[in-house]
Amino acid sequence: MRLLIEQGRVVDPAQGLDRVTDLFIQGGEVVALDTPPQGFTPDRRIDARGHLVLPGLVDLAARLREPGDENKATIASETRAAASGGITTLVCPPDTHPPVDSPAQIELIHRRAKQACGVRVHPLGALTAGLQGRQLSDMAALKRAGAVGMSQALHPVESPMLLRRALEYATSHDITVFLHPIDHALAGAGCVHEGRVATRLGLPGIPEAAETTALGLLLALAAQTGARIHLCRLSTARGAALVARAAADGLAVTADVCAHQLFLTEADVEDFNALCHVLPPLRTRADRDGLRRAVAEGHIQAICSDHQPHEADAKLAPFPATEAGLSALETLLPLTLRLVEEGVLPLTEAVRRITRGPADILGMPLGTLSPGTRADLILVDPQRPYAPAAERWYSAGHNSPFLHWRFRGRVTHTLSGGRVIHETAARE
Repeated sequence: MRLLIEQGRVVDPAQGLDRVTDLFIQGGEVVALDTPPQGFTPDRRIDARGHLVLPGLVDLAARLREPGDENKATIASETRAAASGGITTLVCPPDTHPPVDSPAQIELIHRRAKQACGVRVHPLGALTAGLQGRQLSDMAALKRAGAVGMSQALHPVESPMLLRRALEYATSHDITVFLHPIDHALAGAGCVHEGRVATRLGLPGIPEAAETTALGLLLALAAQTGARIHLCRLSTARGAALVARAAADGLAVTADVCAHQLFLTEADVEDFNALCHVLPPLRTRADRDGLRRAVAEGHIQAICSDHQPHEADAKLAPFPATEAGLSALETLLPLTLRLVEEGVLPLTEAVRRITRGPADILGMPLGTLSPGTRADLILVDPQRPYAPAAERWYSAGHNSPFLHWRFRGRVTHTLSGGRVIHETAARE
C-alpha cells in the first residue's frame, strides 16, 4: 500500500528534522519527504495536520511473559498494548520460563511475535545457561538465532571471574552485553530504597551502594576486556555520574533508565503502595533529579518502560511479598512527553531517548524516518488529553500507579512496516 501522511510535524532527531511536511510510504518503506517520487499515487491519505509524526518507539525492556507465565500476559496481548502506545520494536529480557538460553526459545518468541499484531520483538539471550550464573551459554549460537544481545537479567553471576570470561566471549563475537548493576549481597532481601521511608515503614531496604558497588565492578571489567556493555535501569544519581565518567574515559558503555524512575520517588511507597514495588527501587528526590539531568545531558541514552505485567493477586500480599514491577508500555510515551512539558528535555531530545537512542544501542537501523528505511512511525495528537484507565488498557497487566494520571498527547496511528497496526477511535 502507498500511503501519504499529509502535513504533520515530522520530528526525527536522527536527521535533525523538525518541520511540517508530507511523508510518502511505499513497499513498507519511507520513500520520500516533502516531494512525492515520480508517479506516486497514494492508496490512502492520512491527515496529520496538528499531529506529531515520530519514528516508532524502541523499548529496550519489556517482559512479555511468554513462554511460561501466560497467566500474567502473552506476546499477543502485550504487543497489542505496545502498538497502542506507539512502540513498534520491543526487546524482551531472557528471564522467561524456561530462560532464553537456546536457539529454540528465540525461534519460539519470533514465531509468536509474527502471529501477533505487527510489533517486532527482539529477544536477549541468556548470558549463562539457565540464568544460573555458573556456566556460560552458547552466545554465538544465540546470536545466530537472532538474539540482539546477552543479559543475565536480575540473576547473579557466580563470580567476577566468570563474568570476565563472559565479557571476553561476547567481545570476540561482537555482542553487546546488557547488565543490571546490582550487588545481590548488598541488596539482600530489600524491597525499597534504604532510607527514611524504609525505616518508617519497617521495610528491608536496598542501599545506594548496591548499585554503585556493582557499577564499579562492571566498569572495571569493561575496561579490562574492551567489552561493549549496556547498563540497565539506573536508579541513583551517583550511579549515573559513574557511567558518565566512564564514557568520558572512553569506555564503550551506554545506559538506560525506566520512565517511572524519572517521576516517582520513595515517597510514593509511603502508604505501602504495592504498585510502586519495583526493582531497582524508587530512590530519593535527589536521585530522581540526578537521573533527569543525566538524561538531559545525554549520559543516559535511552528511556525504557521496564514493562512487567502481573495478575491482580501479585500485588495484593503484604508489601515485601508482592511481586516487583509495573505495567508500563502504554505510559512510556506519555511520561516522556511529560518531561517536555516540565522543561526537562526539548521535544527533539525526548523523542531521541525513545527512538534513535535505543536503536543505536542495539546497532539497528531503527528510530528514523530517513528515506529508504522501514516505515515504522506513529502519529500523536499533542493536545489530546489522555487518562489511562483499566477499562481502556490493552495490556493484560493493570498494575500501574499511573492509572488515572492526566496526560496530554495521544497516539492516534501506529504503523509498522508501512502497515497501520493501531488506530485510536475519536472517543478514546
